[in-house]
Amino acid sequence: MKIVVLKFGGTSVGSIERIKNVANIINSYYKKKYKPIVVSSAMSGVTNDLIKKSKEISENFLPSEYDVLVSSGEQIACSLIAARLSHIGIRSRSWLSWQIPIITKGNHKNAKILSIYRKKIFDYLKKGGIPIITGFQGIDVNERITTIGRGGSDASAIMLAKFFKAERCIIYTDVEGVYTTDPNKLKKARKIKVISYEEMLEMASLGAKVMQPVSIQDARLNRINIEVKSSFKKKPGTLITKRKNFKNNKIIAGISSTQNDAKVTLVGVKDKPGVAAKIFKPLSKNSINVDMVVQNVSANGKETDLTFTIKTDDLNRTKKIIEGNKEIKFRKLLLKRNVSKVSIIGVGMVTTPGVTFRMFQSLAKKNINIQVISTSEIKISVLIDKKNTKKAIIALHKEFKLDNQ
Repeated sequence: MKIVVLKFGGTSVGSIERIKNVANIINSYYKKKYKPIVVSSAMSGVTNDLIKKSKEISENFLPSEYDVLVSSGEQIACSLIAARLSHIGIRSRSWLSWQIPIITKGNHKNAKILSIYRKKIFDYLKKGGIPIITGFQGIDVNERITTIGRGGSDASAIMLAKFFKAERCIIYTDVEGVYTTDPNKLKKARKIKVISYEEMLEMASLGAKVMQPVSIQDARLNRINIEVKSSFKKKPGTLITKRKNFKNNKIIAGISSTQNDAKVTLVGVKDKPGVAAKIFKPLSKNSINVDMVVQNVSANGKETDLTFTIKTDDLNRTKKIIEGNKEIKFRKLLLKRNVSKVSIIGVGMVTTPGVTFRMFQSLAKKNINIQVISTSEIKISVLIDKKNTKKAIIALHKEFKLDNQ
């Protein structure tokens, strides 16, 4: 059985006309003798509207009821797709997560798929039917509806591809694929034909919005090749796969940037074991994610300046928590908004010397000051003033020859 999993994002099913287009795309695979399993997100804007309603009803909306509420968006989209396929003469029906069922574990709002029962869907495929399955959701051991968190529909598609041993898993969205950088920020951005799981994971974690990091990680762990394509243009997309499946001559695959960062510096912290843990523990308890961290020890070895980045939305809470933390002492607290993290990503830098120098030199030529540096095996991130973000991207894109990819 030649199974293909097709996932459609919210913009792809955002209107009746777009749903008709989605039905035509599904039909094109059906005509090629594939057995499509379709996964759909809610129509664009629907989930946000449902979340807004939950907040208007209660500030302490029950997580279990929240999942019931927001999962209803996918149900609507799947019904409309199935109905359109039936209209053009193809056997189809919608499947809700509990009807299959898709079993999850973990908390409401952020569950993980544990297993998928295959018999009902296999039987339906054998009879020539096309199942349209709600993404983003499952049920727990108590038979309560759960949602899978950000990027949940992508995660649903990837796990369905795993359990049904699909030949292909294709994510249809509103962009043509993965680009060397955000094409909205740089017209010279180029579509990447093939990218490794590791590079895509870093790009997603560092600001690229094509897919959520958790979905890339699921694909990597389960060795599921993913194609990212546009549902609006008939053009090749981007293949996300393991490194050894392709030859890559590029040192750098892409450049990512963030737009909502803030910098926090504690000046004159006592330099002794356990101080950093005492600073970050209450932030963690309040679900404040700390990103880049730099520590500078004074010449006398008795004090240190500790700098880290967070999301701007968390800045006021962070200030309040630090100032109220009786377990730490410092001379001054410095807060800075309007900073941006710019990152270069590429497995090629592992075997190529001089990448760090080239990055720093190209930024220096544009008089861009680097405030914080963070590195891993395949990425280098720098924190700069937000106003210089586009200038930095242009310089780095040119330096690593991504303009003519």
